[in-house]
Amino acid sequence: MDEVIPALATGQASTNVLMEQPLKVYIWDMDETLILLKSLLDGSYAGAFDGLKDCEKSVEIGKRWENLILELCDEHFFYEEIENYNEPYLNALSEYDDGRDLTSYDFEADCFSSPYDDVNKKKLAYRHRAIGEKYAKGLEKILDQHMVKVWNDLYSLTDKYTDGWLSSAHKLLEEALGKSAAAPTTNSSSINCIVTSGSLIPSLAKCLLYHLDDVVSSENVYSSWEVGKLQCFKWIKERFDGPNVRFCAIGDGHEECSAAQVMKWPFIKIEFQPDAPHRFPGLDMPTVQTYMDVIYESSSKDG
Repeated sequence: MDEVIPALATGQASTNVLMEQPLKVYIWDMDETLILLKSLLDGSYAGAFDGLKDCEKSVEIGKRWENLILELCDEHFFYEEIENYNEPYLNALSEYDDGRDLTSYDFEADCFSSPYDDVNKKKLAYRHRAIGEKYAKGLEKILDQHMVKVWNDLYSLTDKYTDGWLSSAHKLLEEALGKSAAAPTTNSSSINCIVTSGSLIPSLAKCLLYHLDDVVSSENVYSSWEVGKLQCFKWIKERFDGPNVRFCAIGDGHEECSAAQVMKWPFIKIEFQPDAPHRFPGLDMPTVQTYMDVIYESSSKDG
């Protein structure tokens, strides 16, 4: 692939760059953290508001998201073919990808199937590369005009119903990267990663549908479905680690909390209850920075 990816985006930053610029790596959970879906489907989000939220509307919104996610996966991301071949990240099979030009490649005629041998791993690697290229283009280049309107209308409806949960989460990820005026860029660099317990392809579809593709690149999305979150955290540390790197995990579950403790990373727990200390809207970069300072300044003193 001829596309040049910035070194920091791939974790191949030079030691000199890492020495000069503090690198902050934010590891976000997806479901019930950056987005709300399960709690909409089962009514628990509405239930937390003691009758102030319409539970039937919550379930309806959740079902519409489920349908849209599955439609995107099946029609554009080869999901019917590759559903049973989950990988933890999009570049996991890059060693099998010979870089062939896929412009005129006929995916329907290449007979991808079991057994999961080297030949079929190459075919899956091609599909992963094609998915990554579609992700980079964005949904406006993939969906027709009608579906773009359906998608954007559903996003707006959901954001309104959840009091701005989706847009405020996106804004925080922008600020984490220094993209927002509220968090002007200094001499530091930042990276957003997502580690989700969902399988990889639907998780990438969610990133696109929930407007996260401009703040999280496809190669920074990890599925812990088979390997667990601790393993994903270890991979991220190996990929980005350096003499001046700080990590922070943000999520709603016990697994990511335990994994962060093992890694000695700060962890911020997200909850959707209205009186929760950390939720969206609400969580901001000064709070995230405070959590990081407590852990890393303590570590530097101990060291």
